[in-house]
Amino acid sequence: MDYLQIIGGSKLKGAITISGAKNSALPVIASTILSDKPVKLTNLPNVVDIRTLLKLLTMLGGEVKHNKTEAIIDNKNMNSTKAVYEIVSQMRASILVLGPLLARFGECEVSLPGGCAIGQRPIDLHLKALEAMGAKIEIKGGYVRAEAPNGLKGAKIVFDKITVGGTENIIMAGALAHGVTTIINSAKEPEVVQLCEIIRDAGVEISGIGTSTITIKGTSQKPLEFKDIEIIPDRIEAGTYLCAGAITNSSITLKKANATHIQSSIDKLDAMGCNFDIKDNEITIYPTDRLRPINITTTEYPGFPTDMQAQFMAVATMAIGDSLIEERLFENRFMHVSELNRLGADIWLKGSIASVKPVAKLYGANVMATDLRASSALVLAGLVAEGVTNVRRIYHLDRGYDNLEGKLLALGANIKRLSE
Repeated sequence: MDYLQIIGGSKLKGAITISGAKNSALPVIASTILSDKPVKLTNLPNVVDIRTLLKLLTMLGGEVKHNKTEAIIDNKNMNSTKAVYEIVSQMRASILVLGPLLARFGECEVSLPGGCAIGQRPIDLHLKALEAMGAKIEIKGGYVRAEAPNGLKGAKIVFDKITVGGTENIIMAGALAHGVTTIINSAKEPEVVQLCEIIRDAGVEISGIGTSTITIKGTSQKPLEFKDIEIIPDRIEAGTYLCAGAITNSSITLKKANATHIQSSIDKLDAMGCNFDIKDNEITIYPTDRLRPINITTTEYPGFPTDMQAQFMAVATMAIGDSLIEERLFENRFMHVSELNRLGADIWLKGSIASVKPVAKLYGANVMATDLRASSALVLAGLVAEGVTNVRRIYHLDRGYDNLEGKLLALGANIKRLSE
């Protein structure tokens, strides 16, 4: 099994290019089910989750030509509507095929995704919304079985809480529905915006893109014809590398990065004393003599993202005072705390709040990743820890970061991938 070995203490310097956003590529890939023509995707991140979802499309009968950052997907001859447990269990985002399969074929059978390391993320909001659109749904044998033999019908969908996956599923379902679908309390993430934009560019009338109310006029089951799609930059990857600059007190430049998408992270680092030079598609972070403490509360976009909570916790260990971090979205997203403390951090938990106290230095140790973003937090801590840090279970990391060790190596980090 692979692990990352990091010798801390190196200053970082130089420039790297941010990869395409995994969390945008996944719903975009699922949306290709809505088309019976070839679709070309570019700027895909070369990560495990992308390969997993592309494999699912081939299992459903689609044809996929994939070369790291590009793919041509042709779902014209898709002949199965069953997404099996073996694939869905590897990646929760596989549930995103539910809406487009049901919309195009009038039926589907999708395995329940099961639990998640960072907490429960039930799909009841997805199912309730599809039922409002006329689908008949039953859960049997661990599968969601959905039918709408005459197609889905436009409806008014009011989400009780903001759900990114639920919003994406209903956008795709509404694209081929009969009539108008209105989603109230929709997610506003850049990934949701891109999904709306590519469906709009395929000829579907969509209004309210980027707002809490999205209205979609469906095509009455007429398949879409997508234009070529370039995946937006990964805002979480960009934020992670900005944190690498902050924690190591280094100056680094990110190319192909959208500052608007990560404004909340930039604002927090600015409050901690870091300075920035922001140009079109390029962000440079400059070091500060002393990192100030920070208070963070995770919330939905455009607020501070839960996917950056762990990385900022690592940075906060190097601040000059106590920081408070409150996690409001997932109940188990503090599992990295015990591993950071193994490196010498002083972090205390009370319910959904973590108190991060400053320490003179961190010390290298063997640590174990528990989820995707926790993995990157441990890598960040390893960059400044004295001695050797071995980060194990990095298969979590490989799900969402494209060549993280290669990019950090290019910036001057002392890091390598080893096997045991």
